[in-house]
Formats: sequence, C-alpha cells, structure tokens
Amino acid sequence: MQRRQLLASAAGAASLSMSSLAQTPGTGRAVIELRYFRLRNTTDNQRGRLTNWLTVDVIPFLRKAGSGPVGLFASSIAPDAPFLLAVSSHDSLAAYEQTMARLMQNEPFLRASEAFFSQSGLPFQRMETHLLRAFAGFPSVAVPPAPEEGKPARLFELRVYESNSPLSLMKKIGMFENGEIDLFKQKGLPPVFFGETIAGDRMPNLTYMVWHDSLSAREANWRNFATSPEWKKMAATPGLSDGEVVSNISTYLLSPVNGSQIR
Repeated sequence: MQRRQLLASAAGAASLSMSSLAQTPGTGRAVIELRYFRLRNTTDNQRGRLTNWLTVDVIPFLRKAGSGPVGLFASSIAPDAPFLLAVSSHDSLAAYEQTMARLMQNEPFLRASEAFFSQSGLPFQRMETHLLRAFAGFPSVAVPPAPEEGKPARLFELRVYESNSPLSLMKKIGMFENGEIDLFKQKGLPPVFFGETIAGDRMPNLTYMVWHDSLSAREANWRNFATSPEWKKMAATPGLSDGEVVSNISTYLLSPVNGSQIR
C-alpha cells in the first residue's frame, strides 16, 4: 500500500472511531469533560487571575453555549497541586464539539480571552483535558442541593480507579451499577458523577466524584461504607476483589470556587 493510501486509510479509521463514539448506544449518557489547569505558586497571582477569567468569562459563556452543569474546583489535598479543575457536562460527544465550536465563535468571549492572555506572566503552566462517558446507571451529573446558609464550603472528592484491562474495568463498572452506587448513597457518599474515561491518560480507568460536609465527615463516611456488611460481601465476590478489578486508586480532595454550579 502506498504511503498516501495508508494515511488516507488511517484517517478514515480515526473518523469511523470518533463517529462510533458519537453514536454509542445508550442515549442520555452525558459526556463529561474534566479540564485541569496546572498552576504554580507565583508572585503574579497566577491562581487568582485564572480563577477570575474562568468564573467571569469561561463558565457563563459555556453555559450559554449549551454546557451544564459546570463546576470549578481548586485543589485542597491532591497530587500535582496546585491546580484548578473545570467540570462540564454535555448531552453527547457531538454536543461537546458543538459547544466548543460555538464558544470559539463568540466574539465577546474571544475579546475577554484575548485580554486575559495578553496580561504579563503565564496564566497557567499547562492544561489537560479528560473526556468521560457517564455510566448507564448514573447517566448525568447530579448537582448537590444548595448548601445551608452559614455552613462551611463542602469538600468534593474525585477518585480515579485504574484497571489492568478493559475487561476488568467493565467488571468494576458493573459492580458500581449493580449495587455499589446505591450503597454509596446509603452510607453518606452522595455522588456527583460516574464516568468511564474515553480520552485521557492512565487508561483504562473510571472516574467519579462524591461530596462531604467536611474532612472529618469524609473519614466517617468512608468508614461507614468500608465496614458495612453489604460492601464486605460485594468485595468478597470471586473475581471482583480490588486486586482483580482495580490496579491503582488516585484521590483528589477539592474545594468549590465561587461561581461553580456544583458546590
């Protein structure tokens, strides 16, 4: 096969792959974007300037362009901190692409962004994007009820479960969809979303977010879950132990930023 034909075939295969993702069975399962803005503690207030741009310009325009709900979080206790994490939800992969296209055609947004990036000093170090397909058993982002007046900000927990293979990942997703999500709700671990990573690093993996009223509440909630007879029985099922379906777990403790819909 000539080089030109080979490149054309590869491009066609890539196009078919993306088309398949856009038409994956299971209508109603959101596509969730996790966008990390990696920061450094600098004298020119990198985090403050970026937070202002995201809350004043990016989030409102994202919502107008069709994305929602949108969350914005700052790292509290996490690897590779400091960073800001923007979470956005879309009806499908095609809807995600359309939202991004509308955003880049919005003149007020482009003017605000040009002003932001024209400031002296780096606005952030690097940006990373992960795309998730929401679980069939938890197909959309669940916004927590409004916090009570005067209470401290909630603590959000993002967890990434890596698996050794796509097959072991499917087993772990099956555990969540066949009882583990319900057990989370019963034991004080209210979920925000669950998703299989379809584009990102350390694949295959799944990523989910839960919230707590405080750090001490988090410790109590996980203890309540881990010591429950229901979880012990589930985790002891042959073929479903952590060692068989989860190869590594990463935990990120996050604080919601003002302007976040998820708080």
